[in-house]
Amino acid sequence: MNSSHPVRVLVTGGTFDKEYNEINGTLFFKDTHVPEMLRLGRCKVGVEIETLMMVDSLEMTDGDRRSILGHCERASESRIIITHGTDTMEQTAKLLGTAASAANSPIRSKTIVLTGAMVPYKFGSSDGLFNLGSALAFAQTLPAGVYVAMNGKYFPWSNVTKDRKNGEFHELKP
Repeated sequence: MNSSHPVRVLVTGGTFDKEYNEINGTLFFKDTHVPEMLRLGRCKVGVEIETLMMVDSLEMTDGDRRSILGHCERASESRIIITHGTDTMEQTAKLLGTAASAANSPIRSKTIVLTGAMVPYKFGSSDGLFNLGSALAFAQTLPAGVYVAMNGKYFPWSNVTKDRKNGEFHELKP
């Protein structure tokens, strides 16, 4: 692990980083909230934050996903967190997990944890801070692999689904 920054956080946007326009009632992106969240959470882990994009995951393209993969491959850190919109988090996790399965993959020995929020951080009731803290702990303790961390739980990339009716993630098969 890189001793000064053992964890890299790749920011992609999603509900996690949305702002609310009180004038017209719309949600939009400005800057990531990750540094503020880590400061408020009194994080003492060395973290390198890199904003890759600020998009709603429903608007994320295959090219965006390949870019995320490329950044994971090039990262010097072996522990990576990706903040991501929940609507297509499974798709990105699948791309990364499939890539990590290859024998010669540069991410095969890395622990990659995707996390997000159902409610924007700027709303007082957001789950984002809790999910980021959980992802940070999981990234430091889980073995190499690709995971989704939401609601205090983690799931291997190949065994997770978003329950849209209840707004939570769970295993595909118990």
